[in-house]
Amino acid sequence: MASNDIPDWAYAVAKALLATVRQRDPYTYGHCRRVGRHARLLAQAAGLPENEQRSVELASIFHDLGKIAIPDSILLKPGRLTEKEEALMREHPTKSVEIISPLASIPIFKSTIPGIQFHHERIDGAGYPSGIKGEQIPLHARIILIADTFDAMTTTRPYRKGLPHEIAYKELKQFSNRQFDAQLVKVFLQAHPGWGELEEEITEEFVRAHFPKAA
Repeated sequence: MASNDIPDWAYAVAKALLATVRQRDPYTYGHCRRVGRHARLLAQAAGLPENEQRSVELASIFHDLGKIAIPDSILLKPGRLTEKEEALMREHPTKSVEIISPLASIPIFKSTIPGIQFHHERIDGAGYPSGIKGEQIPLHARIILIADTFDAMTTTRPYRKGLPHEIAYKELKQFSNRQFDAQLVKVFLQAHPGWGELEEEITEEFVRAHFPKAA
């Protein structure tokens, strides 16, 4: 079995986890799918090899998995969170790692853990959960943060309308070297306009379309 192969039993677990996310919060499910696509394309544009592109995509697909452990009153709240609620929400990267860790015996899943764990860290050290900064933040996590933030800014929620792409681009540029890796933002801004919209149907089967299955 190659290092990027995923055996049937692991597919079954992954599909069950994705189905749980989809049932619990369809927005988070769609968000993870879109972030996965953007992160993989950003990794590709940044010159990462194919195996790392796959790892970044899979990490992105599961980066918010821990939100299924967040109470509905917080996860589905149609408005700004209180300080206490925000603190609970900030536990989701660690919870995501806890949920995916049983699959870490499979190399491709093990490789996703740094991206999942640190996708909310900031270049200036003001992120969470660890407050690491600069190149201490794994490259995959820096990629996911850009894809994650862009999708969050540009998608419409019940309590706010999504921003136009041009405004989101300006936000990414403005916060380069503070929140985001400046070089990765530059690559994203150059490449993203050519990616088009995500057209394929979002289902729990999509992992099979992007990752090789074990023989």
